[in-house]
Amino acid sequence: MKKILIIAFIFFFTGNVFSQELNCKVRVNYQQVEGTDTKVFETLESAIYEFINNRKWTNYNFGIEERLDCTIMLTISERMSSDEFKGSINIALKRPVYNSAYNSTTLNYIDRDFQFNYIEFQPLEFQDNVFSSNLTSVLAYWVYVFLGIDFDTFTLYGGDHFYEKAESIINAAQNESFPGWKPFESQKNRYWLVENLLNPTYQPIRKFLYEYHRKGLDLMYDDASKGRANILKSLKYLEVVENQRPGLYLLQLVLDAKSDEFVNVFSEGSPQEKTKAVNLLKEIDPSSSDEYEGILQN
Repeated sequence: MKKILIIAFIFFFTGNVFSQELNCKVRVNYQQVEGTDTKVFETLESAIYEFINNRKWTNYNFGIEERLDCTIMLTISERMSSDEFKGSINIALKRPVYNSAYNSTTLNYIDRDFQFNYIEFQPLEFQDNVFSSNLTSVLAYWVYVFLGIDFDTFTLYGGDHFYEKAESIINAAQNESFPGWKPFESQKNRYWLVENLLNPTYQPIRKFLYEYHRKGLDLMYDDASKGRANILKSLKYLEVVENQRPGLYLLQLVLDAKSDEFVNVFSEGSPQEKTKAVNLLKEIDPSSSDEYEGILQN
């Protein structure tokens, strides 16, 4: 009987470990805040880590090697009162490439509209469709965006459910005074990112995420030429959106995450591929034209 209980305990314990979805590195940078007790920031860092990594966010079971690799760095710029803080969140998400040790960046962004309340040792509570606190709402929002983008890279439009979860957080925050949630505050905030992701007009960007990764990067180990050719084709989806809505927020986030990788991928291509890629990339992302010109020099 004792042996059975031990086996059951091991199964339960490992099942919980392997079911979590995220492998997220968390850091709280408080160097800009002077003359204050720093222990609260260390506690906050630990609380955020546990909130993100130990919570079950989906109904899927993830193997330990399948967990999403992400980074969240919270930079505190001001302590407004004993429990009120202002700062920014630097978020990054990476996706493994099939049959390689390479991880491809899918999101790299700084969310600057961040204010929150936190009392040391208080539990970080969150419930879907309910605004409990701005701290947990912002963190949960980005977790759902992480999941949505990652699922989009493996299955066409696979992230819908998670973007809708993020949208429900936005809706719950509309009557709150915290910045970053409302459409009229800015054209580049949490509201507009999810709007872009769920807007049918901009679905070509999500087609790009799928075909670029599944039919492009994931194929390159077995057939680099075919994978690169598919990546070149996938850029056409970005061109469609750029022609429809130049400078779209979501498009710019994708380009910011991928520009260096574009250079690396096409620098190994044929002269014809390089020329086609450079011309197309300069049209889609004119602000990085000089960077893309470097493809022709390799």
